Amino acid sequence: MAVSNRDVRAVQVAYPQIYFACHTRHIRRASTPTHLSAADSTLLAHLDEDEPVRPTALARHLGLAASTMSAAIARLAGHGYVTHAAAPRDKRATELRLSRKGAAAMQASSVLDQDRVAAMLARLRPPHRRQALKGLALLARAARTTNGGTR
Repeated sequence: MAVSNRDVRAVQVAYPQIYFACHTRHIRRASTPTHLSAADSTLLAHLDEDEPVRPTALARHLGLAASTMSAAIARLAGHGYVTHAAAPRDKRATELRLSRKGAAAMQASSVLDQDRVAAMLARLRPPHRRQALKGLALLARAARTTNGGTR
């Protein structure tokens, strides 16, 4: 199904408005209690506590070299933010998941300020909030399958 230019423009208009209203200053890894940089937080945002992701797919999606991904995953796993295990069907392959500690750390270090996001969401009535969140989840799912997506 063809996508209209108006639909494309709607995303191009909405995304920067949300980002501008909610973003926080970029942070340096050493200055945060979680020891996460904005790039680390972005990597964690691409992981899920339940749905596994293979490191090669994540590296491809984020445009990172395998060695860069490997070093980042080792560092994040060392902090307890990421878990990795052999894939059930192929023991040679590794699957990554976000740990609970990693989810909390990602939220604390996100480029989107937690309080600003909460204030924005609070402006929506609960049915509209659910609709907006479902729409964002659908867009995120489409994004993950674009350009060598992760799942």
